[in-house]
Amino acid sequence: MNSATFPPGNYELRFRSLYNPGRGYVFPCDADGSVDLAALSAGLRAKYLEVRSVIGREFALPAILRCAGR
Repeated sequence: MNSATFPPGNYELRFRSLYNPGRGYVFPCDADGSVDLAALSAGLRAKYLEVRSVIGREFALPAILRCAGR
């Protein structure tokens, strides 16, 4: 999975591919699954918005997970 760098104790929003097992994207978020778009690089922000736009067609609904050991 492609992912961003996470500060300690944060959460991640995981988008799993519907067609390619083991493929997906991970973005930093808070406990509610909110992503701080202003904190993302321009490229990562564009990818996040792209992935969100194809939920149900290319990616499953995201899961909110606590970052383990980070």
